Amino acid sequence: MKSRITLRTLSFVGLFCAVTMIGQTGIAQERSSRDFRDAAKQSSKASMVFKEIMDAPDKGIPRGVIDSAECVAVFPSVIKAGFIVGGRGGRGVASCRTAAGWSAPAFFDLKGGSFGLQIGAQSTDFVLLFMNAKGLDRLIGDKFEIGGEGSVAAGPVGRQAGASTDIRLDAEILSYSRSKGLFAGLELKGVVISQDKDDIEAVYGRGADARGVLKDSKFAAPAEVNAFPTRLARYSPGKSKV
Repeated sequence: MKSRITLRTLSFVGLFCAVTMIGQTGIAQERSSRDFRDAAKQSSKASMVFKEIMDAPDKGIPRGVIDSAECVAVFPSVIKAGFIVGGRGGRGVASCRTAAGWSAPAFFDLKGGSFGLQIGAQSTDFVLLFMNAKGLDRLIGDKFEIGGEGSVAAGPVGRQAGASTDIRLDAEILSYSRSKGLFAGLELKGVVISQDKDDIEAVYGRGADARGVLKDSKFAAPAEVNAFPTRLARYSPGKSKV
């Protein structure tokens, strides 16, 4: 009798474990598929934002500045909201120059907080240009704080940027923003950028990271997520100058 009960119990436990494992595998696959689709949407949004900014008459980023950048990151529709204490959060896409052209895109999160007199909410598009090797190394690290670990300057705008462009090229990062809606308050300090590892692994496989995608060129971009680097190539040659 005990033997039968034991066998039945073991069989039940084995069946339960198998069903659980199948369920967990299905959930993981569904999550990965969802992350892949989301990454594709992010790349498409970033591509459109960059096009709109660059095509604005006499108000885009100077071509000479784009040509000098090692990497370009776009964070579409970053939400900044608050009442006295505020915060900002969003997601974005980056691509860097390689020997073969603009790299496959990598995916990032942007988070930060602020304290000051502020009421309301605002959606803002951000463009960040990483101008040198130091800026690139910041980007491909696990995470970094803009203005804390990396020097940042407001990027020049328009064709007649003049001498100010040369001055700002000394910064590791040049930043641009395009605001929608109204918001009154202090400019955010201490923005933290970190890798979106879920999206990166959903696109390139387990163990993939920003360094492998952006610097080491270990991965090719699937067509579904290639919109952003393809757009960059239309405005600036992608090949590294090194």
